[in-house]
Amino acid sequence: MIKDKVVVITGASSGIGEATAKMLAKNGAKVVLGARRENRLQAIVDDIKQAGGQAVYKATDVRDAKEVADLVALAKTEFGGLDVIFNNAGIMPSSPISALHTKEWNDMIDINIKGVLNGVAAVMPDFVKNKQGHIITTSSVAGIKSFTGAGVYGATKYAVRNLMEVIRMESAQEGTNIRTTTLYPAAINTELLHTITDKDTKKNMDAFYQQVGISPEAIARVVNFAIDQPEEVNVNEFTIYPTKQM
Repeated sequence: MIKDKVVVITGASSGIGEATAKMLAKNGAKVVLGARRENRLQAIVDDIKQAGGQAVYKATDVRDAKEVADLVALAKTEFGGLDVIFNNAGIMPSSPISALHTKEWNDMIDINIKGVLNGVAAVMPDFVKNKQGHIITTSSVAGIKSFTGAGVYGATKYAVRNLMEVIRMESAQEGTNIRTTTLYPAAINTELLHTITDKDTKKNMDAFYQQVGISPEAIARVVNFAIDQPEEVNVNEFTIYPTKQM
């Protein structure tokens, strides 16, 4: 059941996060949105409320553990609890390793790995105590396949894949009933490409996405499906490709 589920979403100011927030809210979930761009969050929450949904937001940088914890606390204050966290925030400044964009490497580690860990840490005490909860995380098709130009990005997404599977296994072992869902999107038309600074990589990726990219609503439907499963059912991995993509 989606109705009345309280869902925290990071990276909610555009793309997959925005599309998911609107879809879940339309289906009766209470959504709590976090991202760095407060003006975008405000506009999305306004749209959801005007459509009859329930939503709140808080400007959140997932690199800061306290800000993520505060976002989770907002969910509990506003809606009385928390059922799901969707760790969706991420960046993809792809480039060849030889280009040595080391600052971008560290930014990806901080947001794509540490940001997810901050989300997990923020919800784990309540999920363990309540013996229920659902952690959904956006990895990437680059978390299951290797791509030139995406060495460090892929490394962060492989890390997320491992982390989520271990959480699932440990939850089963510990009897805490925490469900996990890992998403492996391929070419989805979002603002992720805007984070690429390497000119040749950007040119090639833009052309490729224009050819095969699909709407972020494709991922929102998968998240909706995963949350909608009965508590005893854990649908834990989804790879989502455009039909045209090899």
